[in-house]
Amino acid sequence: MATAKQPQRPRHIPQRSCVVCRQKFDKRRLTRVVHNAEAGVVVDPTGKRNGRGAYLCDQATCWDKIGQKPAILVQALKTDISAAELAAIVAHKPAQRVEIGH
Repeated sequence: MATAKQPQRPRHIPQRSCVVCRQKFDKRRLTRVVHNAEAGVVVDPTGKRNGRGAYLCDQATCWDKIGQKPAILVQALKTDISAAELAAIVAHKPAQRVEIGH
């Protein structure tokens, strides 16, 4: 008697929301900004640093809005952000993505 093979379940992909536009995306597509006691507020490219995190999507409008209204990030991280920290965060703005087929 042959054993029937179970179909594999699709792998779970974590979802997170952008703090600006509130759209949900795959966690790997978003950029994490983290606040911790040692480093202050910094971009976390690994997504694994300790501390309170907030996510930004790769849309240029969301990054521009963070530069204009840092209160969005201040509220999400529950801390104050210095001008130098904000400038460093905005400098990590991803390059424009070209969507084909839309």
